[in-house]
Amino acid sequence: MEAVQDIEAAIRARFDAGDHDGALTCAVEHYGDELYGFLIGLSGDHDRAGDVFSGTCERMFNALPRFRWECSFRVWMYTVARNEFLRIATREKRSVPLSAAPSVVDAVQKVRSRTPLHQRSEVKAVLTRIRESLPPEDHMLLGLRIDRDLSWNEIAQILGSGDPAHLTRDAATLRKKFERLKARLRELARGAFPSPSDEEG
Repeated sequence: MEAVQDIEAAIRARFDAGDHDGALTCAVEHYGDELYGFLIGLSGDHDRAGDVFSGTCERMFNALPRFRWECSFRVWMYTVARNEFLRIATREKRSVPLSAAPSVVDAVQKVRSRTPLHQRSEVKAVLTRIRESLPPEDHMLLGLRIDRDLSWNEIAQILGSGDPAHLTRDAATLRKKFERLKARLRELARGAFPSPSDEEG
């Protein structure tokens, strides 16, 4: 994948030119696969992930004219996806249909139609099931840090209080929570994969 800064510059250039359809299309083409993969891991279901992904893109299309670039576009996409995942059950009515932007629809469909390339081993499958048993916010935290390698400030922008003045505090709080989650996962994994000495005992 291209460097994130180059992708962000390409999106910003279209946005600044007033080409909102082009900006979102560019974002979906470059970030769509990773965002969709994140949602698949979060929901454990391709159909549900696809619904959330489409809803996320639709919400971004509606909100894009008001986007103020207080964070990267990539972080904003994850923030919208997080909110859409938590809200999807309510099926809120959306104001503008995504079909109003054919290029964005085409990019969304391409991402949804691609087959995931990863293959899971038995161990990875068990660890995935353990992660999926966690509350959504905990699962998101692990996914954003472990799978997407976002910085703590970026994660705080997505999962934090939403107050820029508290960004550093939110990042520190989430980092501590992450460490506790890792310890809990290690403990659960030991229970799922007992050592030979445990089995003998």
